[in-house]
Amino acid sequence: MDAYLEAVWRGLRQTAPISLSHRNATALAGELYGAWAGGEDREKTIGFEHDGGEHASGVGWRRLERVEVDPEEWRGVVRRLDNRDDDPTTYAQIEGVDDLTRWEKSFGTIIDRLLLAKGVCKVDQPTREILLTAFYQAMRDAAESRKRNAEGDYAPDDKAKRFPAWTSAANASSPKVPLSGLLEAWWIEAKATGRKPSTYESYASTVAAFVAHLGHDDAARVTTADVVAFKDHRLASVNPRTGKPVSAKTVKDSDLSGLKTVFGWAKMNGKLAANPAEGITIKLGKPRKVRSKSFSDSEAVTILRAAIRLKPGNERPETFAAKRWVPWLCAYTGARVGELAQLRKEDIQCEGRHWTIIITPEAGTVKTNEARMVVLHPHLIELGFSKFVQASPPGHLFIRPSPKGDVLGPLQGLKNRLAEFVRTIVHDKNVAPNHAWRHRFKTVGLDVGIEHRILDAIQGQSPRNVAEGYGEVSIKTQAAAIAKLPRYRVGK
Repeated sequence: MDAYLEAVWRGLRQTAPISLSHRNATALAGELYGAWAGGEDREKTIGFEHDGGEHASGVGWRRLERVEVDPEEWRGVVRRLDNRDDDPTTYAQIEGVDDLTRWEKSFGTIIDRLLLAKGVCKVDQPTREILLTAFYQAMRDAAESRKRNAEGDYAPDDKAKRFPAWTSAANASSPKVPLSGLLEAWWIEAKATGRKPSTYESYASTVAAFVAHLGHDDAARVTTADVVAFKDHRLASVNPRTGKPVSAKTVKDSDLSGLKTVFGWAKMNGKLAANPAEGITIKLGKPRKVRSKSFSDSEAVTILRAAIRLKPGNERPETFAAKRWVPWLCAYTGARVGELAQLRKEDIQCEGRHWTIIITPEAGTVKTNEARMVVLHPHLIELGFSKFVQASPPGHLFIRPSPKGDVLGPLQGLKNRLAEFVRTIVHDKNVAPNHAWRHRFKTVGLDVGIEHRILDAIQGQSPRNVAEGYGEVSIKTQAAAIAKLPRYRVGK
């Protein structure tokens, strides 16, 4: 019954008429033939509607004469076919139904119900005519079979062999709705409304994995069961980069969120009749916490010492410079590692007595999609960061954009290199190698008495209430707060 209901819902989600092959039309008519040419068992097989009886298709049936049909000729034929004492010659009267309009009145209801049981709600006009013809022919042959039975001939029914098996309606020539195409159409609108490229990249990765799991790229064929199966598949998968199982949080917040968004947009814009991912989620338990999310004092000092003592190797100069400076920038600004890794020479400026960095989506990507200016700690200038910037060529300091100007790909690669660098120093996998700096900055800032609102402004975090959204944290206020941060003593 579950499969039957799933097929019905799939049919109801259908948005446009489809074409069926002549083979499938004949297969569907074969179900009517099987119901009427059932010999001694016809009492429990004729008709259509679930009533506890089982037809070969798995669909329950009822007596056909209870189905509403209009032509008097058809009612007469039905009564005669169901009466064993009738004159056998009356079976030939079914051939009087030879007009498509009259066939529609006779067979239309049965065809519609059988189609819906196969997951098809609408067919185009040529298919409808093929179906009506096939059903008329099936009924004519069934009448002949009944006639033979009435004459005492119960030999094997060769006519039954002409009906093929039904193949999936997915093979019908329905208008294809590529899932990858929906993603691109969604992105055109989402990009115009300010969604970040990183969101698109995440959704694109999910869609690619979903298409690979499905084995096709037709959103119109996707069912709720498909999404659930993909969710289960992802939960059982291993991240090839980390070697760890994909987390439930990733599946919920990335995979399911991406599918819900794209399918929801398609439904809202009339490209799909329903969102098959709607309502599917994962209830996350409270994650186990075995340590602080921030680096400890000793871990922070060890990382910064390794960074300042780093010697150039075989890697790109930009990668070496990132390993040298980004950890220090993270320690003194609390910015996201990607925001710092994408800095350009023109983003570092001297405002009066204070050196600042401008974190802007023009350089790559910013989570809030808003630019902000952050005052640098004097220790960074003493260490030579401003001199490094002045000696650098124009453009990005730590990444080398692709020939086509792409920044996001190289940026992700650099973030991975930075994480690997920290992992060689801090081996505890219970702390995030890049993000732990943000937690530490907030902790240290609160320890020295910096107000929450000022720390949030420096780190680019949203105000906690409407009132905090008024006014700006000026360079003067930032500089006074940054000066409170203790220097990291790493030795020579």
